[in-house]
Amino acid sequence: KLPLRRNRPGTKAKDWCHWPEETSENMDSLYHIQQYIQQSIRRNPSDIDFILQSPDQQDEGVWKYEHLRQFCLELNDLTVLLQKECLPETCSQMTATEQWIFLCAAHKNPKECPAIDYTRHTLDGAASLLNSNKYFPSR
Repeated sequence: KLPLRRNRPGTKAKDWCHWPEETSENMDSLYHIQQYIQQSIRRNPSDIDFILQSPDQQDEGVWKYEHLRQFCLELNDLTVLLQKECLPETCSQMTATEQWIFLCAAHKNPKECPAIDYTRHTLDGAASLLNSNKYFPSR
């Protein structure tokens, strides 16, 4: 019997994504590359060389693409944590310095957004692009 690789509603943080590892040859899901990358990260998040090492015979473009998708997922996790500190009232603009204010391209006419909204909009745009059949038809 194969283990269920899903986090059910109410899963505690310590049990999140806590299931037995599989070899890349045994991964047969539609998202096996994403699954392999996530498993590598869970094994040791600080071993960047291991995380970036692709399995044998892996298409380089697909490998890089899946890492970009994973990067967006990881940034979404960070954004959730930032929501507690970066409120629209306290971080009313997305800035790099006092002279540089970022305009949010998610609006019909680019405009200033609170930093947390700018971050959400940018990540939503990146996820939409990476999941687009127009730009990535094999996805």
